[in-house]
Amino acid sequence: MRYPMAKAPVKPAAKATAKKVAKKPTTRPAARPAAKAKANVAAKVAHKKAPARPNAVLTIGSKNYGAWALRGWLLAKLSGLEFTEHVLPPDDPDMKAEMLLLSPSMLVPSLLHDGIKVWDTLAIAEYLHEIKPKAGLFPADLKARVHCRAICGEMHSGFTSLRSALPMNIRATFPNFRLWSRAQADIDRIVDIWRECFKTYGGPYLFGRTPCAADAMYAPVVTRFLTYDIKLDKACAAYCKTMMALPAMAEWVAAAKLEPDEIDELDAEF
Repeated sequence: MRYPMAKAPVKPAAKATAKKVAKKPTTRPAARPAAKAKANVAAKVAHKKAPARPNAVLTIGSKNYGAWALRGWLLAKLSGLEFTEHVLPPDDPDMKAEMLLLSPSMLVPSLLHDGIKVWDTLAIAEYLHEIKPKAGLFPADLKARVHCRAICGEMHSGFTSLRSALPMNIRATFPNFRLWSRAQADIDRIVDIWRECFKTYGGPYLFGRTPCAADAMYAPVVTRFLTYDIKLDKACAAYCKTMMALPAMAEWVAAAKLEPDEIDELDAEF
């Protein structure tokens, strides 16, 4: 007797939609409190808005009368050093001594930087050259550098007749100012220095295309020549115009013109 064969079990049809595989829950960091987040954002904004305070302080006197102050300030500007100004009041003994040529040791201007204090304009120039060698305060060429230091030193220690007869006074003008012979001799020497530089280095500044320490040292002389209507040749007059067009010089002159007229001794000389 033949028995019917058993049929193989039929697998259930696969469902049209497969079950999704359950994902392992991921742990997320707990959200920071809103107040803390806002504080962090505010701190970041404040950090961006408030630039770092310069760690250099330059102490200067009057911008209208202070020839040495201008030299030190312009040297710092040309070097690219960021600094804050500390301007001495008109009744400060050190400032009056500088203005009236009574100070045996020029303590104004003075520079405080990274805990180092340096005074005397030439010393400031050398210090700035040490910390900012790429600024070019002194020429790269040895011969030109020696020449630059020599005429800076001559300005630093000489031309006393010019200083006493034609004190710096940016706000004033004295057309056809009468010069005495010793002051004229100083002017003649300065003009000779400038002409030699123009001939040797080609201008428009004393040592070529960019201003350097020598230009800063002679900048107050430029203002004096304009104040006292000193007659100059074409090359020297063009140099004065070039110097006065420097943004830093324009900034200094604008501040000088805003100074209160409080130093009566100097105006009384005229």
